[in-house]
Amino acid sequence: MKQGLFCLLLMWISTTVNAEKFIVGSQNIEYYPHYDFASSIDKGVGWAILEAFSEASGHEFSYLNMPIRRLQMEMLKGHVDFVYPDNPGWYNDVTKTKEKFFSLALTHAVTGTFVKPKNVNKGINSIRRIAMPLGFTPVNWQIRLDKNLVEIVSISDTYAGLSLLQMERVDAIDFEYHVGSYYTDRSPQIGPFVLDITLPHNEIPFMLSALRHPEIIEEFNDFITNNAPLINSIKARYGITSLKNLKQQIKNEYGITAEQIWQPQ
Repeated sequence: MKQGLFCLLLMWISTTVNAEKFIVGSQNIEYYPHYDFASSIDKGVGWAILEAFSEASGHEFSYLNMPIRRLQMEMLKGHVDFVYPDNPGWYNDVTKTKEKFFSLALTHAVTGTFVKPKNVNKGINSIRRIAMPLGFTPVNWQIRLDKNLVEIVSISDTYAGLSLLQMERVDAIDFEYHVGSYYTDRSPQIGPFVLDITLPHNEIPFMLSALRHPEIIEEFNDFITNNAPLINSIKARYGITSLKNLKQQIKNEYGITAEQIWQPQ
């Protein structure tokens, strides 16, 4: 394994930045296969990519998981060097996007609306109550939320949210495709559920952010750019696929036309 890794890394020439030790602050959410930084064994695809960069550059990363808001506060105080995942489009009232440095995407989350198979393509008006992880911003549902057309049911536990949908106490759950698939695959008593592409969905880049250390972000970006085969192999190992591929698969299985696929307003 290591021999193959070194071969792939030969294409990447490290910059002159000296090897250092850094702390990555991460969300304390079990969001596997994207991330689960509380795990002592496998912390997910984002961690695997950062560890590959660590091996190539000599930089050492340790990981601290904490609530979403606290992540930004600890980075502002200088107690953590980087935050993962982050995105310039995410709102927080602690740090300012224009003052932060963002990496290229380590991977992409496919977030969307999951329903029971019998309810696929029933229309957005059929969704009155939707479960959503606590602390997440209901971007795709904000307009309907403002008009009191939908109620958000906050969940702090993955299984609890999926169970609510199973028991039809909510009409849908706004979740990430790979995370939902991971848990339903391991809980045969729950599901099946389908990502309904006629309802709100999108693809969101998961990035590394920093208020300091722009040189490390730049070095990391060079690593990502010059090691596409390695990055793709890591994603494949975790079963990460693209929204484009998923859309085609779901369209074919449920007979959904291009005109029926949800488009952002």
